[in-house]
Amino acid sequence: MINKLIEKIKKTNAPIVVGLDPMLSYVPEHILQKAFAEFGETLEGAAEAVWQFNKGIVDCICDLIPAVKPQIAMYEQFGVCGLQAFQKTVDYCHNKGLVVIGDIKRGDIGSTSAAYAAGHLGKVTVGKNKFSAFDEDFATVNPYFGTDGVGPFIDVCRQENKGLFILVKTSNPSSGEFQDRLVDGRPLYEYVGEKVAEWGAQHMGSSYSYIGAVVGATYPEVGKILRRAMPHTYILVPGYGAQGGRGADLVHYFNEDGLGAIVNSSRGIIAAYKQEQYARFAPSDYAEASRQAVLDMIADINGALEEAR
Repeated sequence: MINKLIEKIKKTNAPIVVGLDPMLSYVPEHILQKAFAEFGETLEGAAEAVWQFNKGIVDCICDLIPAVKPQIAMYEQFGVCGLQAFQKTVDYCHNKGLVVIGDIKRGDIGSTSAAYAAGHLGKVTVGKNKFSAFDEDFATVNPYFGTDGVGPFIDVCRQENKGLFILVKTSNPSSGEFQDRLVDGRPLYEYVGEKVAEWGAQHMGSSYSYIGAVVGATYPEVGKILRRAMPHTYILVPGYGAQGGRGADLVHYFNEDGLGAIVNSSRGIIAAYKQEQYARFAPSDYAEASRQAVLDMIADINGALEEAR
């Protein structure tokens, strides 16, 4: 799957992923009202509004990007109805030819970790049959349990040619409370990055591993260090745009081949119509605003990479 992701990045010339992390406050009123008219102001109505909102955005940007990253918590808050909207979103994005990174941040051990891996990346056995459940292409994983937690995911990835993005240095302000702690004089995130590279060597694609890393855009100096520590690891970079990351901050996350990183933007794209920069777009044209935000993001990142060469 990493080979497919890289192929699509090259084809679109867009090293970006759009985070499909919808809040009801992002959904335009005309979509909300239509969903509520059909299902009422209920969990089912909320899930329908989210699904229709996603569908409009995906229809408008799918030709520009290689991948999407739905954050499962934004769907789980609406219960079973929300998970159905998550599943419909994953399936629809696959039908549009997009790579899907399931942002699930799971982390546990033994049979629990194996069950998460089977449900999101692999297959589950029911009697004589095997079924794919959510069937994302990649999943995000919390490595706090160590190999006991990550190993079952890697096993499933090998079987299914799927991939992972493992949290190494996250973009949030308090990440340093643990991730920056010094261990024998070095920050913990360096040890985690080295472990990710070690795990990745067990499951290589043509030039990059199926086992990637999450490194936030808000810590560009850390990005330089971790890029060197993980030369064959694809880096998923959150924190662009709304959290302050810019294209100029990100050039060191990429390798000399122009690959090695994929940058995420969520609300900066899906809620673009609410931003002053895109105020010319009416709420009814929210998807077109998202398309323009994608084009602007591609230009920003590719321009920074070109200037750095």
